[in-house]
Amino acid sequence: MSYVSPSELAAKMIDAGESKIHMSTRDTVIRAYMAGAILALAAAFAVTVTVQTGQPLLGAMLFPVGFCILYLLGFDLLTGVFTLCPLAVIDRRPGCTWAGVLRNWGLVFAGNFAGAITVAVFMAVIVTYGFSTAPDVIGERLGHIGESRTLGYAAHGAAGMLTLFVRGVLCNWMVSTGVVGAMVSSHVSGKVIAMWMPIMVFFYMGFEHSIVNMFLFPAGLMLGGQFSFGDYLAWNEIPTVVGNLVGGLTFVGLTMYATHARTARRVRGAEAGGA
Repeated sequence: MSYVSPSELAAKMIDAGESKIHMSTRDTVIRAYMAGAILALAAAFAVTVTVQTGQPLLGAMLFPVGFCILYLLGFDLLTGVFTLCPLAVIDRRPGCTWAGVLRNWGLVFAGNFAGAITVAVFMAVIVTYGFSTAPDVIGERLGHIGESRTLGYAAHGAAGMLTLFVRGVLCNWMVSTGVVGAMVSSHVSGKVIAMWMPIMVFFYMGFEHSIVNMFLFPAGLMLGGQFSFGDYLAWNEIPTVVGNLVGGLTFVGLTMYATHARTARRVRGAEAGGA
């Protein structure tokens, strides 16, 4: 499967971050929009499978299909650029600045949100026959998901907020491992296998993914969920985004950079000096 060594992988991560910082506004938004939409469709698919079979594990096993599709097509999720873009600045790549990183994050957030909202509207139309009937069983599940994952956290106060944040951290530890995993092979089969495993873990464990939630919670509000948009922002989306940033950058981006990119340079420097 043309395995890429960890030191080569770290270099590919930095290159990817650099290219995303320099990407045009148009391309960044289009790729983010498509990523948000495809991931939202995968979430809707997983919820449908779970409801129809009564097997959450089966839904989690199948959810990564959307993640694999969007990354094979070169689209971008906020969770991925959280991990990759800062590495280009830390590595002092030409033209890469923190302002460029923040610009990329802002555009990807907007594109992901727009794509996820599009699918949320489409799914709400499907499960209510164009809002002419009560939601079907899939719509009812979508309508109630947001309640426990907003008001449920709020009921526990600071402890709930801490739990939400930690679930966001763990989520992007796994998701970014999937993003990086896609780079360990030059073959489609190797990329898919490396992506599939950590994504399945995050989904089944109920960790909080900011882009998946951009679909689930707005869809829930359209389908009668008993929580507000403010509840969604304060008791899910904003803390989840922060947790995703910390998890992906700390446990994947910086660790790979510290132990593989910098170490590889020291080894090469020592070998050159010895020669």
